[in-house]
Amino acid sequence: MNRQSGPDDPLPSAPSMTPRSHPPRRVHLFSSLRERNYRLFFAGRLLVNTGTWVQRIAQDWLVLTLTDSATAVGITTALQFLPTLLFGLTGGWIADRWPKRRVLLITQSTMGLTAAALAALTLSGQVTVWHVYVIACTLGTATAIDEPARQAFVNELVGPHNLRNAIGLNASAWQFGALIGPALSGALMANVGTGYAFAINALTYLAPLGSLLLIRPHELHRSSMPPTSDRRLREALRHLTENRTLLWPILLVGAFGLFTISLPVTLASYAKSVLHADAGGYGLLSAATAAGALVGALIAAYRPRTTQRALFGIGGALAVLYMGASLATGPWALAVFLAPMGATTTLLNTATNTAVQIGAPEAFRGRLMGVYVLVFVGSGALGGPLLGAINQTFGPRTALLMAGAVPAICATILWLTRPSRQMPSAAPDFHRSLVVARSTQQVRPRGRKFG
Repeated sequence: MNRQSGPDDPLPSAPSMTPRSHPPRRVHLFSSLRERNYRLFFAGRLLVNTGTWVQRIAQDWLVLTLTDSATAVGITTALQFLPTLLFGLTGGWIADRWPKRRVLLITQSTMGLTAAALAALTLSGQVTVWHVYVIACTLGTATAIDEPARQAFVNELVGPHNLRNAIGLNASAWQFGALIGPALSGALMANVGTGYAFAINALTYLAPLGSLLLIRPHELHRSSMPPTSDRRLREALRHLTENRTLLWPILLVGAFGLFTISLPVTLASYAKSVLHADAGGYGLLSAATAAGALVGALIAAYRPRTTQRALFGIGGALAVLYMGASLATGPWALAVFLAPMGATTTLLNTATNTAVQIGAPEAFRGRLMGVYVLVFVGSGALGGPLLGAINQTFGPRTALLMAGAVPAICATILWLTRPSRQMPSAAPDFHRSLVVARSTQQVRPRGRKFG
């Protein structure tokens, strides 16, 4: 008999497709790296993530230098995230309908070209804020298609038994770049100029492109589902609304993403208006956040399942840290808050990402990840100009305070309406129908039981 789910129950796990006699393999910190394809993918992401952070810091500082306006920095952030609001669901549809590796080759090439264009404009002295706006919007469009495909591609690289570990390692690769990139960006801007930071980022895209070309297609854990139809987008959205255990993590990450994604906007304003520091000071503040985030990512790669109660606790801790940071009296006091802020942000994002990927039906995974990316990144499109205006009008301390208080209120509302009292949805019947459909087609599933 089905029982009601509770706040201490683990978040959704993937349905079993293999006999119960095969237990899941024990997951170690670097379990996913046993897969050759994932090792290549991870190495490429490690390098390009560093370059991405080099450009992100340099781009914010360039806009601040050109305009002397935190609002302009927020607009740049919004333009980079805005395409996700428009094309996020389309990106999920593409991820389910087209070979993900081919999609990633196109999107990663586009991203590299945008970085090269910004480098050329800056090094030639022709760059204006409008150039940055257009390039940020182009980069955002490529990202809207890239993110759902890349998130769903991880499952093909490692299979369901190592998916949770791979997501955590992906987060650690991103945060490693966030740790190294800001300091490297600050050094480049201080010694050779902003344009070289963009050039370095353009070169790093050779790494993921090379890794994608070297991946062995026959070793991928491909889906055995038949090609999906266009109406599956509506079916995926209906499945999401009928299964609140999937919807709740998406809403939670959206509430925090509105402010946490745009933290660099506040840090740039804090460094310039409060610390009166140069680009190097801004880079060090960002590096302090990334150092904590890297630790959080490694914890996420190794930890067991996250319950609803634990997820809410992580969100509450993050809100308190933001409000505490608003009271910091100097750069070192702020750094004390920034490191745990980075760790808890990563834990929150990784837990919600894992809940959606593992709980999503195989046929809809790309589209549901498109919804996740739409909410997560799209919230940054709204939060960027909002935080920029708050920083410009009330100062960075007020921005930090609101970045903690507003998500805390939203998270409390979500907790009071959580699906802890909800009877299990029709998801098991849906998964069972997928298994029956596969068996009638005599297709052997490749994944092993997870969880």
